[in-house]
Amino acid sequence: MPGIVHVVDDDASYRVAVQRLLRAAGYRVLAYASAQQFLDQRPDENAKGCILLDVLMPGLSGPELQGRLTRLGWTLPIVFLTGHPDINIAVKAIKAGAENFLVKPVSSNQLLQAIETAITRREKNRALEAGLEELRALLSSLTPRQLDVFELIVKGMTNKQAARELGGSARTVKAHRQAIMEKMKVQSIAQLAAIAERLGLFSPDKEAPRASE
Repeated sequence: MPGIVHVVDDDASYRVAVQRLLRAAGYRVLAYASAQQFLDQRPDENAKGCILLDVLMPGLSGPELQGRLTRLGWTLPIVFLTGHPDINIAVKAIKAGAENFLVKPVSSNQLLQAIETAITRREKNRALEAGLEELRALLSSLTPRQLDVFELIVKGMTNKQAARELGGSARTVKAHRQAIMEKMKVQSIAQLAAIAERLGLFSPDKEAPRASE
């Protein structure tokens, strides 16, 4: 999978070797001799890629850089790579959101697999989040009354039942339901229910009675 790998390591010879490997695999590589240099250059966080990060470096350490990036809201996945294994550091890094924690020497295949996995997972998460944002935008177009109808019909109420619940007519509920489906760009109540579940809408109170309309 193409993308940018940000190699942050104070070992110049290792940076050269890793750059050669990653470029041969099709990645674009940007190298930094220190964590501070990475922060100073502030690469594009939104570009597809990941950070290959050493643990122990002069000045700012790898885990310290991870903490700073987390506070900045960065979502670039981090793969730690170290020649000084420490189980406590590894556990803390993974708990803090690191994608992987590799110990040198690591095989080329293992390194490439870790990077590909990190990038792939992030891109999938971004696609899911983009889908949720689109659904939230569609949901925001509904009127308060349409939201009420939305909740009742995805809980299984018929038009007549929803009308009794809301104090209106079945014809009005039917019109609202049609408008809701058009605005949410769906063809069935099942699809509406799936959207409600994805967005975490409507607390699971008592289940509404089901009947054919």
